[in-house]
Amino acid sequence: MSKKNLLQILILLLVTVAIIVSVFLTGRNGKSLNKDGYYFDTYVNLTVYSSKDSKYLDECLKMCERYDALFSPTIEGSDVYNINHAAGESVKVDPETYYLLQRAIEFCEETDGAVDITIAPLMDTWGLSHESGILSEAGITKKKSKPSDSKIQDALKNVDYRNVILEDDYTVRLKNPETRIDLGFIAKGYIADKLKEYLVSKDVKSAIISLGGNVVVIGTKPDGSDYNIGIKDPDNSGEIIESLKANNSSVVTSGTYERYVEYDGIKYHHILDTATGYPVDNGIKSVTILSDSSLEGDALSTVCLILGEEGSKDILTKYNAEAVFH
Repeated sequence: MSKKNLLQILILLLVTVAIIVSVFLTGRNGKSLNKDGYYFDTYVNLTVYSSKDSKYLDECLKMCERYDALFSPTIEGSDVYNINHAAGESVKVDPETYYLLQRAIEFCEETDGAVDITIAPLMDTWGLSHESGILSEAGITKKKSKPSDSKIQDALKNVDYRNVILEDDYTVRLKNPETRIDLGFIAKGYIADKLKEYLVSKDVKSAIISLGGNVVVIGTKPDGSDYNIGIKDPDNSGEIIESLKANNSSVVTSGTYERYVEYDGIKYHHILDTATGYPVDNGIKSVTILSDSSLEGDALSTVCLILGEEGSKDILTKYNAEAVFH
């Protein structure tokens, strides 16, 4: 068992004990009931407000496990893993993977490649992906030395969403075998939407779905009031800088503080500029998107951080979304 898997299991054991106590108590006094898990390299927390709805939470976690097994670039046998390791050969994928690739490419085209699903080779070069073997559990590392500019530029040559060819009958191939897909900028949003769709189909009236920085709320609080979703202070993630009111909607935040590497005391965050190969440097530290669709909110939070406040106006209007920049 790897050190990473062991650490995840130990953390989950501690979380499970806390959740069991929480569910036991809240089930008695009518407050929230919760389930937690670890998927997509992040913690998943699901909350409902009626004891009759709690039976659906286990199915939601099963859905998370299934989507992780489809979209993860590091789980051997996943659709994305298979595409990335097919040496340019066509790969048959699940219809949901095919759909998500279509939507991801839509945002790549919208932004002329400013956001790109083939960013993986560049992420690996910087040591910003778990697949690189450098990134620590906390998403932070001080190991290794900063990659040279020549290595960065070599990796950048393999970043081009147009290398992803969507063929008929749910098959996908990479025109450049050195290209690799990473759906990190959009996958959690899609999954959050699917969890919401499932819970709504079961007549759940009030719930919170939290996948790291992706939060989807169903309906309102049991008392009819809006949910308050806090936005972390980019300079102090333990503090809340702003609070948004939300009901039956999605709130997604992307920030430069979420994942980074540190070389010689300098931090390099994970949102990379496909024009330069280096982390985006426009003074924006976080973007929060309020929208109906979490898939769109997830993609837009990254897009808007890259494009900046002025450059994001048109795309926000197109998708009928609101943004908060910090």
